Amino acid sequence: MRIAFLLNFLPCAVAFSSSLAPTGKSTTALHLVSEDEASSFSRREAIQAGFSTATTLAGSFLMPKLAIAEEETKATAIKNVVVAGATGQTGSRVFERLVAQDFVTTGGVRNVAKASKSLKGNLKELDVVEDSLESLTETLKGADGLIIACGMNPGKNLLRMSAAAHEVDNVGTCKLISAAKNAGVKKVVMVSSILTDGRAWGQENSPGFVATNAFGGALDEKLVAEKFLRASGLDYTIVRPGGLKAKAPSGELSVNPENTLNSGEISRDLVADVSVACLNDPKASNKVLEIFEDEGKPPKVFNGLVM
Repeated sequence: MRIAFLLNFLPCAVAFSSSLAPTGKSTTALHLVSEDEASSFSRREAIQAGFSTATTLAGSFLMPKLAIAEEETKATAIKNVVVAGATGQTGSRVFERLVAQDFVTTGGVRNVAKASKSLKGNLKELDVVEDSLESLTETLKGADGLIIACGMNPGKNLLRMSAAAHEVDNVGTCKLISAAKNAGVKKVVMVSSILTDGRAWGQENSPGFVATNAFGGALDEKLVAEKFLRASGLDYTIVRPGGLKAKAPSGELSVNPENTLNSGEISRDLVADVSVACLNDPKASNKVLEIFEDEGKPPKVFNGLVM
């Protein structure tokens, strides 16, 4: 399967692919296409040019400087990754992709015995609410990457959603970020939500913001953790998906700058693909990506609401 998009907030076009390598293992990458090339090509041609250019440069032995740069990139690549919230619907997809792509992967879960029934691989206890900063730091030691895919579960916290959102999406996530910094983690990818910063661009009364934030003020709590990550000094990517769907993708992946999407839905599969790709792509460094599935018409739905 191959998925393509243009990062329209960057000075050049970027092609994203999730494909099968000759070994049969899934691989994910972002490839650059120059601005001049992108302006004269169709989207499909730009994507094909991106793959061709990336392959040619990577395999060329006539360019020693590029070869050296490639070796340096490999040496500094994120390889050892912890997934916080690995039993969740998105977190489990992230975990599976990391394992398939030969990352050294650890699933951070609240109950190892229970999680081991559905997840195959290395699991460690990780609870952002109950664990101390010291305990979380110890759990993350040795990792150079962290993907945060945990969040408050409204269905399990119907009578205390505000308290749970504050504990998990705000305080607990900030504590996990601090632990990552203490443990020497190099890259943090956080799965958040579109409209998290909705108040900043006049969306506080939009249907999507009102309905989503009604779950314990979850968007406001997530925003605190987002700002904490951005101020942490760690290399980060914040992935803000639209409404999450459990089914397979049915449209093209669209990536947009922060504070631009107030509707749209997306398969959790694509969210996992993007999260993994962001670990080692320099163009995603210290960026906020808002993503949805583009089915050829303006998005009109968010979290089941007709906008």
